[in-house]
Amino acid sequence: MTNFSSPLLVGFETIEKSLERVAKSGDGYPPYNIERIRRDDGASIMRITLAVAGFSSDDLEITTEESQLVIRGRRADADDPAREFLHRGIAARQFQRAFVLADGMRVIGADLENGLLLIDLERPEPERLVKRIAINDRG
Repeated sequence: MTNFSSPLLVGFETIEKSLERVAKSGDGYPPYNIERIRRDDGASIMRITLAVAGFSSDDLEITTEESQLVIRGRRADADDPAREFLHRGIAARQFQRAFVLADGMRVIGADLENGLLLIDLERPEPERLVKRIAINDRG
């Protein structure tokens, strides 16, 4: 029995499945940070920073797929047979990193700076809705 099987949590099955997907993606490459950044206007954004040294913007792809942010990297010159390495300590392998996004989160921009891919996200302030539900008297 999981925490999401409580009868008080209605409609959270998709969150449980998303958490299972995240738990299965155990690869630590590329390393990343997630931080909250306060803007001058008092609002805050979330920033995901991935260490992608050696990748150009043409080697990277960022997409949103359903409720996931997916970052893929593939270096075009990674398998160049003309290059002979005496030591290879810089990873050049392809990668895919996925982040599950909460409802309402949206990507507002991405920058590549000094080998770091910076992806900014925001969650617009939700409207406070109070809706009265009519009760039908059937008896």
